[in-house]
Amino acid sequence: MSSRPEPDWARAYRTVTAVWLLGKALTLAVNAVTFPRLRPAPVPPGGPRVSILIPARNEAANLPVTLPGVLAQGAHEVLVLDDRSDDGTGDVARRLGARVIPGVARPDSWHGKPWACQQLLRAASGDVLIFTDADVTWHPGALGGLLRELHASGADLLSVQPRQSNVTPGERLLTPLVDAAVLSYFPFPLLRMTPPHPLATIANGQVMAYRRAALTRVGGYAAVRDQVLEDTVMARKLGQLGLRVSTVMGQECIGVRMYRSYPDSVAGFGKNALPIHLNSRAFMLASVALHVAGHTMPWLLPLPNRNALRAASLLERLAVNLIAGRRTPADLAEGLLGPVTPLLALPVMARALRRRVSWKGRQYRQ
Repeated sequence: MSSRPEPDWARAYRTVTAVWLLGKALTLAVNAVTFPRLRPAPVPPGGPRVSILIPARNEAANLPVTLPGVLAQGAHEVLVLDDRSDDGTGDVARRLGARVIPGVARPDSWHGKPWACQQLLRAASGDVLIFTDADVTWHPGALGGLLRELHASGADLLSVQPRQSNVTPGERLLTPLVDAAVLSYFPFPLLRMTPPHPLATIANGQVMAYRRAALTRVGGYAAVRDQVLEDTVMARKLGQLGLRVSTVMGQECIGVRMYRSYPDSVAGFGKNALPIHLNSRAFMLASVALHVAGHTMPWLLPLPNRNALRAASLLERLAVNLIAGRRTPADLAEGLLGPVTPLLALPVMARALRRRVSWKGRQYRQ
């Protein structure tokens, strides 16, 4: 007895998802070999004058954990911009030994973080300006390693993908997708093209190291004053000027604990999801559909030869974590979340569809 022929829709579905997953797998393989990693190094004597600049809004809980490591790096100056906090952020930073700049009222035409960074730019004296978030942890040798990579890459802007530190189960559901978005969609050789293609230009605002001349040439943070995704937009603007943009994984040098729960992850990613999808709601919804089709539906549909698709949905997050240097048993077990990850991300997309998003007490129109 011959088996029933596979329906046309099933064949088309299996082909599209297989091609998409194969493309992501090839990108991961390329990045496993080519994506640069920071390695600890001493700060070179006689090197450039370095300013480490921290925009901080209500970060009194994070700074005691992260600021001592920044202060120990050996930079010429560490400046903290107290962005009109109401939790004593400025006092905490002063007690720890940083120079604190009180933030002034934000002009209506500016978003919060670009305005904070612009104030830091005006106050900084360094030749290399490193903007880093208050929840980012700098380990010994990080600054030396970053300066070495900045020199080796010849970049005018070098951003860092900090290694994710996830403690609670809720943090592990979505936060590691930051690494997945970079490592499975952007082959590093493509990121190094000069001039870069706008769609192959990325940056991570958690750590952005500029040569001062490049940031001055683009017009400072005024160039991205009204952008929620100011990091990637800034990278594109630098590329349009013929300047070189690169990125590196933080590995054991630079880490971050972004969000403390699943709801925090939904709120945080919800403000960025639409800009990441080029401010196109249609593109964002198509991306959601593709991820559900590729990672979730193979476990629900009675398709022939579905085991390969199921395996891919489990192995992708595992591969991402291995490349990113997250290799504890709990980190590797996150691969089991692959089939349900698109469903967990649905509240993020629902939030991103709104006309206004909120972050740290401020409202932004999309």
